[in-house]
Amino acid sequence: MTIPNETDVLVVGGGPAGALLGCLLARRGIDVVVAEKQSHLDREFRGETLAAPSVVTLRRLGFGPALERHGYLETTAVTMRMEGRRVFSLDYGRFGIPTKPTDIPQPALIKIFNDAAAGLPSHTYLSGVGCTELLQENGAVRGAVLKSKDGERVEVRARLVVGADGRFSKVRKEAGITARIQPAGRDFLSFKLPRPADWGTEAELIVERNKHLVVLPTFPDFLRVSNNLPKRGMGELRKEGFASFRAGIAAIDPRLKPLLDEHLTSWNDTSFLEIFTAEVDEWARDGLVLIGDASHTCTPILGQGVNLAIQDTVCITPVIARSLERGKPGSQVPAADLADFVAVRRKHKSMVTGFQRRQEAALEQHTPLGTALRRARFQVLDRLPMKYSLFGNVLAAPHPIDPVDLRTPQPQPVGA
Repeated sequence: MTIPNETDVLVVGGGPAGALLGCLLARRGIDVVVAEKQSHLDREFRGETLAAPSVVTLRRLGFGPALERHGYLETTAVTMRMEGRRVFSLDYGRFGIPTKPTDIPQPALIKIFNDAAAGLPSHTYLSGVGCTELLQENGAVRGAVLKSKDGERVEVRARLVVGADGRFSKVRKEAGITARIQPAGRDFLSFKLPRPADWGTEAELIVERNKHLVVLPTFPDFLRVSNNLPKRGMGELRKEGFASFRAGIAAIDPRLKPLLDEHLTSWNDTSFLEIFTAEVDEWARDGLVLIGDASHTCTPILGQGVNLAIQDTVCITPVIARSLERGKPGSQVPAADLADFVAVRRKHKSMVTGFQRRQEAALEQHTPLGTALRRARFQVLDRLPMKYSLFGNVLAAPHPIDPVDLRTPQPQPVGA
């Protein structure tokens, strides 16, 4: 593997946002390097559900055949049960979109994007290569220092560095951009169980006072279960013992007890996720832009992280292309060219995280009065037709696609 010394666009982070951006830019003939610090993708991901508009967008961009070859699971609805009562439901078929939320393993999705780009001469993918620092001159970012797992260290000059490296972004840190971290009151502990054949394909939120489970059917035949726990409460949970933890899950949803007893055997079967939001005032400067969780980190409520990342990528691709075309050869992409993108995406992401914080506050209720009022609010909302437009603002955000991306032929073959 050879790390090039220069490129038009250096994308740091090879998750869904970085991989898709690398592919879309390379389709336009833009020289792009995608650097992913992990050497492989076979690790645990939590955000694997694509909202229906994201699926529509990916199909329009030519990824439909690869999605079909791999396979996926469509989620038909989401329901909420609180203190044993069904209080709210959304039928995904009523959003007016010709598909439903789709669960596909994130490593497979990333591989689809990488395979689509692999045959393009202007695309370079670096596996096991991380960013150690940014190259900065006169207030502009002019590239980054990349380091491979075997110790090779290369300065890579670029007209634009894209920080697509997630919620703990190294690019953001090296740029000196401070994130405002707002911790949630709880964290998540997740695990997978085999999905019974008669389980159905609804996503479910099951709440008992201030304890809740999110139960998601996942591809090909699993349930992903997420359980909230108090902030910094993992130590206390471990003290109480694994049997106590498992019993607590079964108490919230007794249907899971046989599966828990047979398949959830130790803490090694679980995965911890710290929950917080992070917002920054500066998404872009000359030669630099942040996208995905690096620019604005969301919570897991309604699983919007991967969808916001796809929206960022589709929106910014033509912006980058136009700026590179207008600028002088070798010149940096100016922050001014990215200002409209930042304004539009910041507004939408702020709306999403505001919605998530309100839902999180509702789920933290634990007093008899608080839980009764919470149930009543959701029961009233459930009866209102406006619930589809309200949730649609979050779940069904539009993905404007540049016509150039629609005209660009999909390279063949596209792996799954």
